Amino acid sequence: MIKKLLSIACVFALAGTAQAATNWNMSTEQPDSNFLTQNAREFAADIKAATNGELNINVQSNSVLLKRPEVKRGVQQGVVQAGEMLVAAIGNEDPLFEVDSVPLLASSFDQSEKLWKATRPFLAERLDKQGIILVYGSPWPPQGIYTKNPVEQLSDLEGVRFRAYSPATSRLVSLMGAVPTTVQTPEVPQAFSTGIIDAMLTSPATGVDSQAWDYVKYYYDAQVFIPQSFVIINKRAFQRLPENVQKAVLEAGERAEQRGWAMSREQTSKLTQTMADKGMVVGQLSEKLAGEMRAIGQTMTEEWLKKAGADGQKLLDTYRQP
Repeated sequence: MIKKLLSIACVFALAGTAQAATNWNMSTEQPDSNFLTQNAREFAADIKAATNGELNINVQSNSVLLKRPEVKRGVQQGVVQAGEMLVAAIGNEDPLFEVDSVPLLASSFDQSEKLWKATRPFLAERLDKQGIILVYGSPWPPQGIYTKNPVEQLSDLEGVRFRAYSPATSRLVSLMGAVPTTVQTPEVPQAFSTGIIDAMLTSPATGVDSQAWDYVKYYYDAQVFIPQSFVIINKRAFQRLPENVQKAVLEAGERAEQRGWAMSREQTSKLTQTMADKGMVVGQLSEKLAGEMRAIGQTMTEEWLKKAGADGQKLLDTYRQP
């Protein structure tokens, strides 16, 4: 896939030299109905309007161009000039990329936005050294628990094949006593229908996109954490743009970040209600299960700090300032 897209990228690059407009490809993970993809399309349209068509970003949704594990490397190598991806998916590279997935460290939108503002400079610096520019971030809705049967305590999940989608969620599922099974978003319906997974931790957005009511009955609005996605671009491709176009990209990114937070806040309640309207039982965690999840959150915070070192402590100190 990478080699094939490198050839495509070369074709677009040659085409760009033959005409005034510059054409970029952007890979996004979610379907067109997802608000993150809609925000990415608005970002691209904003740039095209602001530059009078000097930069045209072709947004390809639903991981058509690149799968989640390929996005960062694809942008870095110039396979695509831009990409949208889950930040925590590259947590194995550096623990600072997965701080948003530490359970219950920041479970409200206000807390999560404060954590993102503390985290963003650290991530931008790391990416810049790798030839990548962080343009904007957008949050997913809070993560909840989807199951086929009622769950009152963690022992009810013992041995259950439970979807994980990042290193942090794999660790979380293990601590919950379930069996972590890596399944990417577009593969969720098939994974349930073939028995690969029986439960999952994900947002109401993925729940609606994958029509979770077809294979699970219960949704617990646990608000375990609020994962972040970001849009990144190839630094060399950016530097080849005229100064006015560079400015338009960064300004469109600022607007997209603000819009992304507003969209996620607005969509969370609507998407949760959609699942209820489709017949799912929507509820809160039992007091016992909530306590067990808080204990896991404390464990994972301590583990994360050990991995993250001095920068991790600086990040948390900034986040925890009044």
